[in-house]
Order: sequence, then C-alpha cells, then structure tokens
Amino acid sequence: MSDIQSPLPGTFYHQASPEEPPFKSEGDDVAVGDVIGLIEVMKTFIQVTAETSGVFVAYKVDNASPVTAGDVVAELK
Repeated sequence: MSDIQSPLPGTFYHQASPEEPPFKSEGDDVAVGDVIGLIEVMKTFIQVTAETSGVFVAYKVDNASPVTAGDVVAELK
C-alpha cells in the first residue's frame, strides 16, 4: 500500500467542481502524475498528484475537508 499525502494545509476536494465526478474511484489505475484531488488555499487550487503508480483504493478524508501538510488523503495498492 502507498499513501498520498497532502503537500500543504487547506481544504481537500475529490473533484474539480460539484458537477464533476471524483478524480479517482476505487479500482482505477493511477499513473505517476495523475491528479488525485485539489487543495484550496486562500482561493487558490493546487493539484495533488500521485508520486507512485498503482490502483486507487480510497480517499482517506471526506470531500471538502480541512487537511494539514502530511495528512494522508488517499491510498493506493
């Protein structure tokens, strides 16, 4: 298993907008550089990307949840 961590504090989002599907769903293949989610910091959105490849297991925080740097936001296997 491999964890994807938040690079900075902010609000973590699973999707680009409420009308769009999540960036990844359980069982999706993940390549290095794939966008997993977004972190909003002071009205600026920063992409959270995968640093390793694998299969997406789950988000570990709820959509629109506050996170701090180093929090695990998603898990790959």
